[in-house]
Amino acid sequence: MASSLTYESQKLGTWYFTVAAILFGAQLLFGLLAAIQFLYPSFLFEILDFSITRIVHINALVVWLLYAMIGSVYFIMPDETGIETVGVGIAKLLFGVLTLAVTIVVVVYIFVQTGPADEMTLYFITQGREYIEAPLWADLGIVVVALGFVANVWLTCVKGERTGIMTVMMADVLALAGIYLAGIFYTDNISMDQYWWWWVIHLWVEATWEVFVACLAGYGLIKVLGASRQIVEMWLWIEVAMLFGSGILGIGHHYFWIGTPEYWWEIGALFSALEPVPLIGMFVHVLYDWGKEAGHAAAEGKKHEISNTPAFSWFVVNTFGNFIGAGIWGFMHTLPQINLYTHGTQWPAAHGHLAFYGAYATILIGMFYMGVQRKNGIKYLRATFASKMGVFLTTFGVLGMTMALTASAYQQTIIERAQWGATWEGYFAAQESVWMIQGYGWRLAMGVVTFVGFLYLIKDLLTTSKDPRHVRD
Repeated sequence: MASSLTYESQKLGTWYFTVAAILFGAQLLFGLLAAIQFLYPSFLFEILDFSITRIVHINALVVWLLYAMIGSVYFIMPDETGIETVGVGIAKLLFGVLTLAVTIVVVVYIFVQTGPADEMTLYFITQGREYIEAPLWADLGIVVVALGFVANVWLTCVKGERTGIMTVMMADVLALAGIYLAGIFYTDNISMDQYWWWWVIHLWVEATWEVFVACLAGYGLIKVLGASRQIVEMWLWIEVAMLFGSGILGIGHHYFWIGTPEYWWEIGALFSALEPVPLIGMFVHVLYDWGKEAGHAAAEGKKHEISNTPAFSWFVVNTFGNFIGAGIWGFMHTLPQINLYTHGTQWPAAHGHLAFYGAYATILIGMFYMGVQRKNGIKYLRATFASKMGVFLTTFGVLGMTMALTASAYQQTIIERAQWGATWEGYFAAQESVWMIQGYGWRLAMGVVTFVGFLYLIKDLLTTSKDPRHVRD
């Protein structure tokens, strides 16, 4: 079937979505391998060690989210500005450069894995820094791609119409590209290196990414529910205002134990759990107004339908997954009096699984469905059995992993920190605890459930356009 997309920029957005979905599957597969290795450390030993499966699992997560984010911007920009993206030809070239670089890095991770402890390893194999292990050549390539992306966004917004959503997006993509620079160059002092490393890990994820998600949620609610742009953009500006407290100063909760001044204890503790508040406020406000309008329409004998029910389902999961995963599960172990005991245990892993899924993956999967709807010229995209199973099993699986890791974290904290006082003996005693092992087992089982949900999701994305129940333009 011929594509109904009229803008090259939106076609490019679907390219990014496709690669993102592939990397999403790779992330889940390598996560399952790592979960198996937690229970059976000899599994694939000296073939694909845990250190490698973990690197690929985490980096595939970060990269597929970035692909989906960039694709989402290229997808929504023509709608918001009213014009084709400036430099779309260059954007397609940069897509190819980025995809080639990512492929080479993954191949090196899997087949080369390690190198000598010298500059060559940093430049060509891995920097060995958690979450940003990419070798320096790939980092520099990412910077080039990011600068081209930022230039396209700015030039398009300056030339075309500029909505509130795109005004916020202009500032956010600038920060998104700029903050990455803080983590490129390695320093010998571990405290200094960690100080700047957290700028990438925290200010990317808990500041610029949160604002990015709010922009996409606003666009999605306008398109799917017909939400008031005035309400959406009001909450978007509240999100930006809170960024200066929750997103920027909230970095302090990562500075507790790396040699930074103690005033970060209070700053980090105070501002750590506020990021998801504006997003849930936007969603509840929009949903309340939509309910009133639907009631008025029903009274007049008219329909007030959701134009894309699968996307809306993912937006709902995003709103509450963000609040619970990033907010509640993050704050559970963030106060310094608690973090003293939970730091370095499975608590951050439990929080990370639910937060990344709830805050970011879900909104971007919703954008996948927006792309499928637009590409196939569907006016009302209905939920199918596969779409329902995709959202249910994936969400249930991630919640299950989170609860399993939380149980393991509680046991680990009691044994390793409270009873043994953070000693090596305490670490091994905790790892051998039956409750820890059972938690790891349930994490693996729930990971399988998540992967089955992913398979339903991919099946639906590939086949839903053929469903006769959809209403086409």
